[in-house]
Amino acid sequence: MSKQIPVQDVTPPSAKNASVDLYASQEKIYTRAFTGLFRNLRLAGGALLFLLFFGTVWINWNGHQAVWWNLPERKFHIFSATYWPQDFMLLSWLLIICAFGLFFITVFAGRVWCGYTCPQSVFTWVFMWAEKVTEGDRNQRMKLDKQPMSGKKLGRKLAKHSIWIGVSLLTAITFVGYFTPIRDLVIEIFTGEASGWAYFWIGFFTLATYGNAGWLREQVCIYMCPYARFQSVMFDQDTLIVSYDPRRGESRGPRKKDADYKAQGLGDCIDCKMCVQVCPTGIDIRDGLQIECIGCAACIDACDDIMEKMNYPKGLISYTTEHNLSGHNTHLLRPRLIGYAVALVAMIGLFAWAVANRPLVELDVLKDRVLFRENERGHIENVYTLKIMNKAQRDMTYVITADGLDGLVYEGKREVRALAGEVYSFPVELSIAPEKLPSSANNIVFHVQSADDPSIKNDADSRFIGPSVR
Repeated sequence: MSKQIPVQDVTPPSAKNASVDLYASQEKIYTRAFTGLFRNLRLAGGALLFLLFFGTVWINWNGHQAVWWNLPERKFHIFSATYWPQDFMLLSWLLIICAFGLFFITVFAGRVWCGYTCPQSVFTWVFMWAEKVTEGDRNQRMKLDKQPMSGKKLGRKLAKHSIWIGVSLLTAITFVGYFTPIRDLVIEIFTGEASGWAYFWIGFFTLATYGNAGWLREQVCIYMCPYARFQSVMFDQDTLIVSYDPRRGESRGPRKKDADYKAQGLGDCIDCKMCVQVCPTGIDIRDGLQIECIGCAACIDACDDIMEKMNYPKGLISYTTEHNLSGHNTHLLRPRLIGYAVALVAMIGLFAWAVANRPLVELDVLKDRVLFRENERGHIENVYTLKIMNKAQRDMTYVITADGLDGLVYEGKREVRALAGEVYSFPVELSIAPEKLPSSANNIVFHVQSADDPSIKNDADSRFIGPSVR
């Protein structure tokens, strides 16, 4: 048996009593105000989104709110169309289309969704603006937070949080207004007549907006949002990403404006750290592509401003690709991007066709629990309950017929009138002479067609049950 060699402790003496923190508390990020092209694009996009979100809910259409998700009645009004739970397959397709659209945008231009149109980012920028107008720019806010509490500091803090809560409350009321008519909701809220659930959801979404955009901010983007995790695997070397050009920028260092910095061995980066100070997630883009980068291009605007002041060419930080940074050509058209584009176009086309050809009447057939019976004429009779759902936004008159068996006799209402959005139920009987039954179980079809618009029609299959046929 071989002799075992004792294991020696090779841990450095200085590290024997060291501890490792598995949790790091959040460090507050103080962003600096800036201007630039991409900031203007973000403001325009955010203004458009705010206009859609806060404005659409106040539009009336055909006597009701244009966009109204009426959950109690299970009616979902979107302008001239009314959707029902039976149409939820369309919602599934819409979500799939949105997912593929996000995949396509990510492969092409990285996380531009996050930087320009994600609600978390948009509201975070609004809350940062509230900080600036109440507490000042970056250095003033840092100085204010270090000061002991005073009347001036308390007033500024209260002003900031008042704006935060006001924006959050307005957002919550608007969101709930898509489920409860907003005009009635606003009056009921301030008169105390709103339902308990309305107050609960308004409070919940107020707290959620206030917490996410005011306190959590970049923590949502970095840790809570799954997109930050899976988007990186969708990038390739031809994806447009916000990047720093180290070939041009290194070595970094301060210098005078008109100095011959190249003779000093310096690159274009003056190491002013403006790109870090304007970043909403607090990263240094010069360290390379990072999961925390949301592609907002704030660092591009800040760096371009510095380059302009130094009389250097813009674009030290820019939207570019890894291929471009390494000196190779960028391929805009590549198989994966083309595949997503083809799939997206095909799904959008099919979705538009499905919406355009969505039946505006639904017919459900419920057969009676009694399989069959014999009527006074000696015929075999089956009883059914028909449910006609008028999915149009106007009252309609419908004509009902049934076929599938020779000699089938229809007894009951042949013409009914259903109000807009109404589900109209009524019983009917079908009968047939026993000798004309080909089998004990027979397929039949009910037809419903609008007398006002013949293009509005639908069918429903059912069974006609009879005695055993020998």
